[in-house]
Amino acid sequence: MKMTILAVLGTVGSVVSWLFGGWSAAMTTLAIFMAADYITGFLVAAVFKASPKTESGALESRAGFKGLCRKGIILLMVLIAHRLDVSLGVSFIRDGVIIAYTLNEVISVIENVGLMGLPIPSAVTKAIDMLRGDGK
Repeated sequence: MKMTILAVLGTVGSVVSWLFGGWSAAMTTLAIFMAADYITGFLVAAVFKASPKTESGALESRAGFKGLCRKGIILLMVLIAHRLDVSLGVSFIRDGVIIAYTLNEVISVIENVGLMGLPIPSAVTKAIDMLRGDGK
């Protein structure tokens, strides 16, 4: 039984890795930042009751589900970018998409940290403004 479960999990992992063009350091980084964003967003709502995603600021299952859906769509976009790389015979579209979404996750984590009441260094807020296009 144990061997069957391990074989199934190994097969599923191999297929997923193949679909995404292999599991790179960039994919690991994106996955870590996606988890950090989800966890910090959960804490903002559950502990600090300061979530801008709900009327009361408190934890709400629908908002959490939307967050998970967004994370799934990010992974779908990485998969699509990889297939574009394969189709066009290039190898930079997937990495560009991963970098863009990783930066977006970093911004979201920093926003969540701010909602928790932790100070955010001005250099970080300026960098975020530049990434968003709000900076001069």
